Formats: sequence, structure tokens, C-alpha cells
Amino acid sequence: MTIDVWFVMLPGVLALDMTGPAETFVLAQDAFRLHYIGPDAEVPTSIGLNMGNISPLPETLPAGSLLVLPGVSDSANFFNTPQASLVLHWLMRLQPQIHNQSITLMCVCSGAVLAAKAGLLSGVQCTTHHDVIARLKAVAPTAQVKENRIFIEDRGIWTSAGITSGIDLALHLINRLRGPETALSVAREMVVWFRRSGDDPQISPWLRYRNHLHPAVHRAQDALTAEPQKAWQLADIAECAHVSPRHLTRLFQQHLGISVRDYLEQLRLVIAEQSLLQGQGAEQAAQAAGFSSPRQLHRARARMAS
Repeated sequence: MTIDVWFVMLPGVLALDMTGPAETFVLAQDAFRLHYIGPDAEVPTSIGLNMGNISPLPETLPAGSLLVLPGVSDSANFFNTPQASLVLHWLMRLQPQIHNQSITLMCVCSGAVLAAKAGLLSGVQCTTHHDVIARLKAVAPTAQVKENRIFIEDRGIWTSAGITSGIDLALHLINRLRGPETALSVAREMVVWFRRSGDDPQISPWLRYRNHLHPAVHRAQDALTAEPQKAWQLADIAECAHVSPRHLTRLFQQHLGISVRDYLEQLRLVIAEQSLLQGQGAEQAAQAAGFSSPRQLHRARARMAS
């Protein structure tokens, strides 16, 4: 059975919050039927491009529907417009269907704030983009707001961190609704190397330590990211960075606050966890990530947790 997906379109909608999940669902062949609804027939987006052919808000949604609330570029502004007010009252009317889970709600980025303003997140575990966490807590003081999460589900309500995490959540829902083969096929088509889970941090090791400008450290990080499973020696990494091993060690501590070894271990842990989530055994996951054995992987996980 084809699942109807309804995207609520408001002025200022973040283009990728909408198009990322939309393209993901479209690639699942005929499993999903997409609709774009809202108070206006045409809305400006975050990238200056107008989107049109938007249908009016329907009175009700059929059971089994997936309702998507994308984020907007400025939630303090665009969620306080006459159009947003109309959507809020419409969401309130849908509240019984959402709470009895005949409709699945998917919020991308600050879309969670819109859901909160409609009273849909009271007592619900939820998340949003890290820049909007404080606003979500203020709007929904009784919600169980989780920080640094890619996405989370509670009683049929899914919330996500935004931008690319909307794609992660869409893939996860495809996996849930249409099975792992369809989700894996879509991920391959999109060239998504790692499908993150809801428990993954919003700012993973791939990005967390890149907020610096030192070219030698960037060269070392690029080399490690390209081949994290390689049996790296400090001298080999330093050679890629064009500095001495001793100097590279100082640079990592100065600019990243961690050692070269710890940085590489964090990258490897991400790969191992993804392999385990995709159904690989501990031996395969450890080998794929560059650990010598499952025991070494277990020790690395324990060190990270301590």
C-alpha cells in the first residue's frame, strides 16, 4: 500500500529540510505518494527560490499518513505569521489522530517548535537543531527535550536535528515502513555512506574537530578520514601533514584538544557502530573500522564511555 506523505509548506521553509526527505521518499519507488500543503499556493524558501503548486490544508488526513513539518530559516519570525497561525490551528484539530498514532508526525529541524506551539510535544521525548534547543524548551516546558541527538521517536512523533538529519530520519522511516532492502537501495542511490541512527551525536567526529584553520592538521584529518581502517603510525600521519610527529602531536592538542590517537579512535568507533547497526557481527565491524579484534573495539568503546 502506498503511504501518503504530507509536507506542510510555510514561508521561509528551509529548502533542504523539505527537499532532502522528499527526494529520499521519492527514491523509494512507488512506496510513497507526496503532497505539498499550506495556507499559500506559493511560498518563498530559505534559498530565495519560490515553491508553488501548494495545495490547501485538507480538513483531515487519511489514516496511515505521514505528516512532515520542515523547519524554517528563522523560527522566531516565520512561526509567528498569519500563515503559521492557520497551520497551528489545523495541527490542533489533528491532535487526536496524531496522539492515537493513526497519523505519524515527522518534524525536521525547527519544525519541532511548530509542533510544540500546537501542543503536540507535551511530555514527549523530542529534539531539534542544536541552535534551536533553548527555544524548543521555552515553547514546550513539559517536553523531554534531548540535546545532541540526530532524531528521536516517542509515541509516533519523530523529531530530528535538521538539514541532513532529515534525510537520516527519512531513511530510517523507509526502513521501518518498507524494509531494509528498500532503505539500503535508496541510501546507495543517494550515495549515503553512513546511515546515522537516532543515538548518534549531532556533531560527529567527522565534523566536531574541523572547526580550525591549521592546514597541517587538516591534511592529517583528511588522510585519516579517507582511510580510517589503515594501520596508521604517527610517523605516517605526520608525513601526510608535512610536519614532524612531535609537532603534529602538539598541533592536535593545541587546535583539537585531543591526541592523534584519540581522534583516529573516535573515527573508527563511528565506523564500527555503523557496521553493527547494519547487522554486521562484532568481528566484521571491528575489521571494517581498523580495530585488530572485537576485544580492541570493546576496549575503545569503554574508554569513550568513561
